[in-house]
Amino acid sequence: MIKLVPAGQKDSIEMRKIYAGFIAQQIENGNSVIALEADLMSSMAMDSVARDYPQYVINCGIMEANVIGTAAGLALTGRKPFVHTFTAFASRRCFDQLFMSLDYQRANVKVIASDAGVTACHNGGTHMSFEDMGIVRGLAHSVVMEMTDAVMFSDILRQLVELDGFYLVRTIRKQATSIYSPGTTFSIGKGNVLREGTDITLIANGIMVAEALEAARQLEQSGVSAAVIDMFTLKPVDRMLIKNYAEKTGRIVTCENHSIHNGLGSAVAEVLVESCPIPMRRVGVKERYGQVGTQDFLQREYGLTAHDIVAAARELL
Repeated sequence: MIKLVPAGQKDSIEMRKIYAGFIAQQIENGNSVIALEADLMSSMAMDSVARDYPQYVINCGIMEANVIGTAAGLALTGRKPFVHTFTAFASRRCFDQLFMSLDYQRANVKVIASDAGVTACHNGGTHMSFEDMGIVRGLAHSVVMEMTDAVMFSDILRQLVELDGFYLVRTIRKQATSIYSPGTTFSIGKGNVLREGTDITLIANGIMVAEALEAARQLEQSGVSAAVIDMFTLKPVDRMLIKNYAEKTGRIVTCENHSIHNGLGSAVAEVLVESCPIPMRRVGVKERYGQVGTQDFLQREYGLTAHDIVAAARELL
């Protein structure tokens, strides 16, 4: 079993600072990495990196589609482009470029999509994307992931430098709730079993992993044994793990900071209908757009809390 930190702790470093530090380190190591931004330098803590290494950090302005095209061209020269923008712009704003310039061409470009779902907070509905992973997972060669905490983000970034192809990494920008002990490593395409259980399985990703663990603790108090899985890779999803726990517990609840359509809930349902049809529920955003608010308020407003997961689980018990 993977070792977890005690519940309720926050990461000591923001996700954006993990990213900026990673880019700076790769440049210093001479790893051919080049970073591209769409006028969000300060939002991703990249200002100091750009000052220190101006030839390796390109601010393309508020032209997200052009950022993707530029990154694809740089990849053809042997560089390793890392593109950052908000999730809304990394998906729906430049989808045709993701298709034509990256996935169709099999370009070696990594896209870091920040301010995932309700964590966009005060940026409001236009900048709050609930459909982004669903859009990108439809591309033939894409790999789509959502980060859980700083330990995971650090390890995945390290791996991405050595991997070829188009990867979309969805993350929050600021502090995440700590889940994993320092030094934990992750296998892309494999889910992590965080808690064993026999009555029901909670499959979550991103900020919903902490909520799922809390829901499992609450269910345990009433005699319900809930397994918890962090399915941080949405595509390719870990089909075998889903099937195994479907057979083991007979009930599944998916938990995502994303629309219930075309995201984690849909990916899990696709596996179940083909290999092990069992009752399931999907906790996620239902037929709504975003709005301005704090993260706590928005999680309550959109039904993305441990309480909502417990309620969904009880419908199956």
